[in-house]
Amino acid sequence: MPVKLDVGLGTEGDYLKGMDLTARAAEDLGFAGLWTSETKHDAFLPLAVAASTTERIDLGTSVAIAFSRSPMATAQTAWDLQGLSQGRFVLGLGTQVRAHVERRFSMPFDRPAARLREYILALRAIWESFQAEGRLKFEGEFYRHTLMTPFFNPGPIEHPGIPVYIAGVNTRLAHLAGELCDGFHVHPFHSPEYVRRTVKPAIAEGAESSGRAAGDVELATSVFVVSGQGEEETTEQRESVRAQIGFYASTPTYRTVLEAHGWEEVGERLGALARERKWREMPDLITDEMLRAFVVEAAPEELGPTLQERYEGLIGRVTLYLPFAAGQRDDFWRKVVASVRG
Repeated sequence: MPVKLDVGLGTEGDYLKGMDLTARAAEDLGFAGLWTSETKHDAFLPLAVAASTTERIDLGTSVAIAFSRSPMATAQTAWDLQGLSQGRFVLGLGTQVRAHVERRFSMPFDRPAARLREYILALRAIWESFQAEGRLKFEGEFYRHTLMTPFFNPGPIEHPGIPVYIAGVNTRLAHLAGELCDGFHVHPFHSPEYVRRTVKPAIAEGAESSGRAAGDVELATSVFVVSGQGEEETTEQRESVRAQIGFYASTPTYRTVLEAHGWEEVGERLGALARERKWREMPDLITDEMLRAFVVEAAPEELGPTLQERYEGLIGRVTLYLPFAAGQRDDFWRKVVASVRG
């Protein structure tokens, strides 16, 4: 099937004040989905605006941080967004890393894969109690939800089946996606080879363990792009992406991506530079060969065919690693969407 082209919301400045215009612009241009992230701002709030001002485009979080919230809080927000959007909401969850969960959010992080698995099961138990307006009884190792009275139950909605995607880099979370989830967000720092060698087999193994088909899990990703109008702009974009990849590749969590290509030593050297805070030296270790593995480089009008060739049969939904906002780079986005349709 053809790859769906989604778009990621830009969140700089007063982005929320123009969210209605941005959401309508994304739908009018023909994007299949609009994703929000959770870095400086809440991931859910913009989607409430977008759900009210659009009719067709999918709306999802890529991702909301699971462990900063109780499953009940997430379940209520997701339920409201699903009802407001009339079934277009996708709940994308991520674990974040220990330091942020424990020190920024002041929440527990132990055994993240097992905790996330139970978190998803708790969500579905809560949603079932909402839809059936019945008893809630979920008792797990990490979460217990055993009280739901009519006063606090929002009641049934027309589209109660909320898709749950999770994000990850290593095989444990990919396995969990295969076992339990509707989709898997592949990290922007990826290559097709890594997806084939690492992600897909783990998803297939997880799906088999629960009697599902691997094809039941839709893969989505954001891709680094170099798409300048001239040599100067192209070079500037290329070096910016080279620095971004150097940052990601220095993190031990993402070492598995390098392993798919036999570049573990580069990751170790980047990690050493990061510990010494030698940021400016890091991009020099990212070769042009590595850029070709991790980055899509094409003119705007050629991005569609390039993305189809790279991802068809591998990943179902693709977002460019570029922020989208109404009134910004409109000509570029029109060319990209037209190239995908063509």
